[in-house]
Amino acid sequence: MLAFFIPSVILSRIGRARKKRLTDIGKGGARDAWQVFANGGVATLCTLYLLYDDSIAPALAFAGAYAAATADTWATEIGTLARGKPRSILSGRPIATGLSGGVTFAGLLAQAAGALWIGLVTAAAFGYKPPFGIEVLAIVAVAGFAGALADSIAGATIQVLRRCPVCDRHCEIDPHSCGTPTERVRGIRWVSNDLVNVLATGIGALAAGGLVHVWRAYAP
Repeated sequence: MLAFFIPSVILSRIGRARKKRLTDIGKGGARDAWQVFANGGVATLCTLYLLYDDSIAPALAFAGAYAAATADTWATEIGTLARGKPRSILSGRPIATGLSGGVTFAGLLAQAAGALWIGLVTAAAFGYKPPFGIEVLAIVAVAGFAGALADSIAGATIQVLRRCPVCDRHCEIDPHSCGTPTERVRGIRWVSNDLVNVLATGIGALAAGGLVHVWRAYAP
């Protein structure tokens, strides 16, 4: 949890003035209770499951959930500072900075670094015992990157995207920062960025748990 929280807070303070100008997104400012649940709720469920099954699978699922949350957070915090415009992960077309579903090269590198960071922390918790430490690192890092990638795909498909008819701008909030009610452009009306984050951390947890079972099945 600390490996996720502390670097994320530090990264959020970099380029704060520029990030404050991103008024069209629905994930700016201080974290509220929903955002905390979206990033940590799945990991908490994995912790509760450990009360019934203390094997490595739910432990790495816990780490996979936080790896996905970390990878997504780092990608967002670094990607919004990239000089070039983000491009849709699906169409490759330029989109407004900060909108869900957009990726940048710098953001993808940060995403990989965030997933790898949690993988390293998890491997350290298990003592880096070779070859087990490397396998733990790989499982968590791959699961975290996959979860964050799923976040971008969901952000470009099922997450609601809105438009302000007065400013003629795409956004993720209703009403817009100008005070005008917005209209839905695509996506499911009730699928917010917080819900997409829950999905991403869930995929990170499931991917880590699944990779553990694959590793057990094929390991010599």
